[in-house]
Parts: sequence; C-alpha cells; structure tokens
Amino acid sequence: MLQQLSELYKAYANVSPQRIVEIPPSGSARKYYRIIAPPGHEPQSVIGVIGSSLDENETFIYLTEHFRHKKLPVPQILAISDDRMLYLQTDLGETSLFSALETGRKLGGRYNLREKELLRRTITKLPELQIRGARDLDFRKCYPVEAFDKNSILFDLNYFKYCFLKTINVDFNELKLEAVFQLLANDLMQCNCEAFMYRDFQARNIMLSDKGEPYFIDYQGGRRGPIEYDVASFLWQASAQYPEKLRKELTNAYIASLKQYTEVNENTFRNNLKKFVLFRLLQVLGAYGFRGYFERKKYFIDSIPFAIDNIRSGLADNFCPYPYLQTILTAITQLPQFNQPKPVAEKRKDGFKTQVSSIYKSNPIDGLPTYSKYDNKGPLIVRVYSFSFHKGIPEDTSGNGGGYVFDCRSTRNPGRYEPYKNLTGLDESVIRFLEDDGEILTYLDNVYKLADMHIERYIERGFTDLMFSFGCTGGQHRSVYGAEHLAHHINDKYGIEVHICHREQKISAILPAKEIKTKS
Repeated sequence: MLQQLSELYKAYANVSPQRIVEIPPSGSARKYYRIIAPPGHEPQSVIGVIGSSLDENETFIYLTEHFRHKKLPVPQILAISDDRMLYLQTDLGETSLFSALETGRKLGGRYNLREKELLRRTITKLPELQIRGARDLDFRKCYPVEAFDKNSILFDLNYFKYCFLKTINVDFNELKLEAVFQLLANDLMQCNCEAFMYRDFQARNIMLSDKGEPYFIDYQGGRRGPIEYDVASFLWQASAQYPEKLRKELTNAYIASLKQYTEVNENTFRNNLKKFVLFRLLQVLGAYGFRGYFERKKYFIDSIPFAIDNIRSGLADNFCPYPYLQTILTAITQLPQFNQPKPVAEKRKDGFKTQVSSIYKSNPIDGLPTYSKYDNKGPLIVRVYSFSFHKGIPEDTSGNGGGYVFDCRSTRNPGRYEPYKNLTGLDESVIRFLEDDGEILTYLDNVYKLADMHIERYIERGFTDLMFSFGCTGGQHRSVYGAEHLAHHINDKYGIEVHICHREQKISAILPAKEIKTKS
C-alpha cells in the first residue's frame, strides 16, 4: 500500500517523493503519512491516507468537498486513488490543539491566556461547521449512520454498564438502571437534531495554523444530530481538566457565536447541555473501561480518575435529574481507588506552619502553602495621603514599600478656575465642581475596586500596614478629594482605622476603627 501511495503522489505532483514518514497512529485504523517533496517543489509536503473502509473514505471525501464548498476550515482533497482507498490531502502542519495545550494539561488544567485564547477560537468556530455545514448536506452519505438515534444512545449506555460499571463491582438493579437509560435516551432525542454533529470534536482533531487559526480534521463519523453533543465532548474531555470557570467562559463564547447562525434559547440550550454532559461522561467511562480494564492500555486506565472528577463536579452542579442513576454515580465517586489522599498540615523546621490555605485555591503541583513571618501580626491600619507631584511622592515610613500611588491629573482641574484657586478638595464648592460631570466618581469607582481587593487580602493574612497616595499638580484639589473619599470608603466598609494626611495642606486626621454591622 505504501508503494501505491507513492505512485499516487507521483501522479499528483509529477515527481517522486523525497521521503514518506509515518505519522503516529491515533484511535483510528486509518494510517497517515507525511509525504515530503524534493527541494524546490511545492507544496513542500502533503498528507497521505490509507483507509481501512471504503465507506468511511467516501464519507470523508464527500464531507470535505462539501465543507470546502462552504469555505469552512478543513483540509483540501488533492488526489484520490482509483479504488478510492487512498487519498492525498493538504498538510495542515504538525501542531494540533492537543499538543498546543500540553503544558496546561500537564499542570492539572492551569491554562494561560494564550492557551485559553486557542480554546476560545476553536469553540467559536464550531457553530459555523454545525449550522452552515449542515445546509444542503446529504446526510444519507454519512457513515455508519446518517443521524444520531436512540439505538446508538442505548448502545453507549450499555457500553458504560458492561465495560465499566460491572468491572468496578458497584451493585445496581439492572431493571431500574435500564429504565433510567430509556428515560435519558428519550430526553436526549427531544433535542433539536438538525445540525451537523461532529461526534469526535476534541483537541486531537483540531490542527492549528501558524497564526493559531483552527482547522478541523477526522469528522468522517459525523452525522445529523444535536449541537450540544459536540460542546459536551470538547469541554468535558477528561484528560483536559478544564477548570469549571473556563468551561463556563467557553460555553458563553460558543453561545454568542451560535447566535450568529441561528436563534438560541439559552435556558433550553444549557439544560440540554447538562444532559449531554451526563451522557458523554457515561460514554467516556464505557470506552475507558473497555480500553483500560479489558485491553489493559495504561493511558485509558490513567484517564479514568479525571473522568471521575468530571462526574464529581457534575453531581455538584446537579447535572443528573435521575435519582437512581445519581445514587450509582455518587457511589462510584466514593470508591477508594478514585479518591486521592488530601494534604495534611505540617510544621516546618524553621517554626512556620504550613497548611492548605483558605485564602488561595491551591494547585497540587504547588505543594503546601506556608505562612510568612508577616502573617497574623495584628489589625490592619491604612494610611491615605494627598500630595503634589512637584514635591515628590510621600515616603513609606512602614518600611514595607507597599501600597498604591494614584495620579489624579487626568480629571478636570478646579485649580484652573479663579473661584477655586484658594480652596481645597475639602470645600463644598470644589466638591460640587468635581462631581458635576461624574468623571471623578468613575475614576474613584476603579480605585475602590483595587483598594477593596487589596484590603480584603491583607485582612485575611493579618498584615498591619497599607498605604494609598493620591497626587495631582498642586496637591490641593483633586488629590485631596480622592484621598478623603477613599479613606471614608475604607473606614465605612471595613471598619478599620484609617490615617489621613493631606501633606501639602498640612491637614491630618484619624478615622478610628469601628464595628461594622453585617446585613442579616
């Protein structure tokens, strides 16, 4: 077959390949090769495919030509053998989304902004394939079936029952579970099934261009079906370990993109998505059980705890509306083999404690957090200054060098108007001038957000000193107003002691600590 592939390339390129390199296999029986052209020939490389099923090849070729006609991001078919068992397609490079996310995945789902942007780009492209790709598509040419149906749902649910559930020795009532499976299958079939369902929409099947733009491959198992299935497959992929917050952000991005192509009832979509997440996780556990427990493939055995974590978080989000199935899933999550030991408090040799912090959400790769020697020293006292930039920023007498300096010179300056030249930001007329157009209020709203976040963390850790300074041209109007209002904001909200110093005005005051009544 490799010789036939070489001959197909020669017929296409009018030159023999310099070399042919096999691409590591995935879960498919198809074989992929990167065919390298001799120097000076374009394209420099193409992908050669040796199929194992004529029907599957025909489906891929048909779908690819259809999607290319719709200008969707898929490879181009360059040449097809006479028996249609081999074909050439454009080489989309060696970077898949899966490989691009490797570092974040290895760090237990700690994805950086660049990786999150790649995920966002990918999931916002999906509706275009699902909705535009379905238009004028002859679903009768899909393989092995033309539509998502109840039989395939029940097949996958029984796959979970026999290949996973029975292997881990969880007791269950066969008739009750079968009744739940029938209910779940009926509920899933109530969803709109008129889109193109990719069916294997996962990071391994997304290739990235040099500019990070996603291209779709391996969609030959697609069929008419519900859009929610692909979203569940992508965002609840077990080994990816996407944080719940990231899943919600990407779901929102998907919905926003979907609205460009069709009407969307968000509540209906989200309710349907929960059911497909449930179905997809059962489906995945069935596959992992078979590949892991029966075929003894280590990768799948190692992936099972991640799938169980998804079940655990799903149960916390009430994704299972079937009480009996919920009982079984809860029992699975409580099995000893799926529960990792929790870190315990220790004491270091230098005397400082270590503990699982209630302030920071720790990641296992970080180990246990420690107390700083500055923790738990006493109540926080905040110092707030106003000053003139011409005379320099106030000195931090605490010695810790912390805090903020805010520049007020972007706001309207009362000092440019004669009636206010001899007044300060404490005087009523200057206050009215500054608040007249609301600019200073918007400015301070942003300051308050920063200050609140900082103060709350300092209170939690027991730090004792924090400094804020407001500067303007003369240290008379805007900076005085800003310092005064922040000081009262802090004192009123947190009840902590605040020292005010309007340096250029030689005015000082202390707002004493007070008890804050919480709302019941």
